[in-house]
Amino acid sequence: MTYPWLVPLWQHLNAQAERLPHALLLEGPRGIGKRDFALTFARALLCEAPTDGGHACGQCVACHWLGQGSHPDFRLLEPLSEEEKNEEEGATAEKASPSRKRREINIAQIRTLADFVNLSSHRARGKVVVIHPAEALNSAASNALLKTLEEPSPNTHFLLVAHQPNFLLPTIKSRSHRISVPQPNPAQAAAWLKEQGIQEAELCLALAGGAPLLARDFSDADYLKDRRLFLSALQTPKQLNWLALAEQGARADLAPRFDWLQKWLYDLVSSRLAQHVRYNLDFAPGLQELAARVNLSRVQLFAREITQIKRRLQHPLNPQLLLESVLLSYLTAVK
Repeated sequence: MTYPWLVPLWQHLNAQAERLPHALLLEGPRGIGKRDFALTFARALLCEAPTDGGHACGQCVACHWLGQGSHPDFRLLEPLSEEEKNEEEGATAEKASPSRKRREINIAQIRTLADFVNLSSHRARGKVVVIHPAEALNSAASNALLKTLEEPSPNTHFLLVAHQPNFLLPTIKSRSHRISVPQPNPAQAAAWLKEQGIQEAELCLALAGGAPLLARDFSDADYLKDRRLFLSALQTPKQLNWLALAEQGARADLAPRFDWLQKWLYDLVSSRLAQHVRYNLDFAPGLQELAARVNLSRVQLFAREITQIKRRLQHPLNPQLLLESVLLSYLTAVK
C-alpha cells in the first residue's frame, strides 16, 4: 500500500532500486504510513516480477510466500507481546503474564538475524529486514544490530522505521541512509480520509495532530461520543461532578481520557495566548470562553503534571482513585 502523499518517495526509491544503501532509516511522526510503506517496499524488493511502477506483482512465488508470512528471505522485527516473550523464553503457561505489548525489541530477536544475513538467499532477489519501531531496540539489541550494520552482507537490505529517531544510537543513524518521510498537508489528508468514509475528517485529523492513519483510528463513533461527554464536563467546571466522571472513566480505558485531558489543556493555553485551538475544533467557543478566565500559570503547571502521569500510566492499582485525584486537580487549576 502506497498512500498518496508517499507516492513521490516511492518513485524516488524505486528509481534507485538497483543501488540502494544497505540500510534505510525512515523517519517521521507516528501515523503517516511509514510501517506500511516499509512493508510494501520490502515486498517490491523481494518480488520476482515487479510491475512497471516497481510494485510487487502479487502473483509470483515470492509474493505468495510473503502473503502467507513464510518468505525465507524476509524478517519483520517488532516488540514482542508478553505472551510471545514467554514462549520464546520457554515459560510455562501458568507463569505467562496476560498478553500485552512490550516496549522493546530485545537482543534475542537481533541474534536471530545472525544466520539469516550470513546465509545465501533462497531466491534471486536478496533478503530484507524491517525493524519497527527502531527506537524500541533496547541497549543490547542496538549494539548487536550495529555490528551487523557495520559489516553488511551483500544484497541484504535493512528498512528501519522510527517515530522518534533521537532515541536511536548515533552510530546506527550514521550507518543508515536517513529519509524524512513526508507528512500530507491538511487538505490532502482530509481528502484521503473522506475517501475512506470518515465523516468528521477535519476534526479527526486535528485530534491526530495531522497524522491521517491515527485520524482514521479516532473516527470510531463510540470513541467520539465518549470524548465529547468527557470534554463537555470539563468545559463547565462549576457543574463538573468529578466523582461520577471518575467512576465512569475508571470502567473504560484510562489512556484516551488522559490524552483528551492533555490536549484540552494544550488548547486552553493556546486559546489564551494565541486565540488558536489546535485539537478540539468542535469545542473552540467553549475553550476560548474558559481560557479567558482561568489562571494561566496554574493550568500550565497542571499540564506538566499530566505529562508526567501519562509517562507512568500503565496499570494503576486503582484507576478510579487516580482519575478522581486528577479531576479534582483540574478543578483547582481552572477555578
